[in-house]
Amino acid sequence: MSGHAHYREAHPLVFVITHYINLICMIMLAFSGFYIHFPFFNGFMGVARGMHFVAMYVIIINLTFRIIAAFFVKTATQLGSRAVDTDIKNWLPQEENKHQFLETVKYYLFLRKEGVISAKYGSLQKIAYLATIPLTYLQAYTGFAIYGPTMNMGFFSGGLEMVGGPMNMRIIHYFMMWVFIVFTMIHAYLANIYNLNPSKIIFLWKETDH
Repeated sequence: MSGHAHYREAHPLVFVITHYINLICMIMLAFSGFYIHFPFFNGFMGVARGMHFVAMYVIIINLTFRIIAAFFVKTATQLGSRAVDTDIKNWLPQEENKHQFLETVKYYLFLRKEGVISAKYGSLQKIAYLATIPLTYLQAYTGFAIYGPTMNMGFFSGGLEMVGGPMNMRIIHYFMMWVFIVFTMIHAYLANIYNLNPSKIIFLWKETDH
């Protein structure tokens, strides 16, 4: 992967923008979530709650838009290539990803010396990214289930009853926040494990030729 060029075709501007929105919302949600859980200074609770809900609505809208856009926006399906196709094809099973899951796991566990060459996204990478979709919607659900104005609605009260009440749902919501924090840290590390070229293209929209 270190030898792959990073062209704008791999990350169209619309996806760069959605990535920025997602990152900003994640930071806002983590900060305000920590504060709501443990207010570490006074006089900010109203702002923190407002920040938390605005960021939650924006991230859900952003995610939904990103899913829909995948069916229409064309992106490169191979790193280092300017050839494009509909982005959804990067998320479906691909010939290049066949029989690579276990080999990719071995590589990240230092049981294999060479990285696995695949499509734009490796098999493990693709699975991890796709998993964030239901997890994000689930996290929003747990938030509504512990929010006073909505917790008594049938759709959410049923979930509360299933997990044993609001406190258990709060615990689930809190620990799922840590899942996203850890995922973000691992994602940032693995994306730049060879060099900073992936960050240059996704944050600065700057192409690199090696």
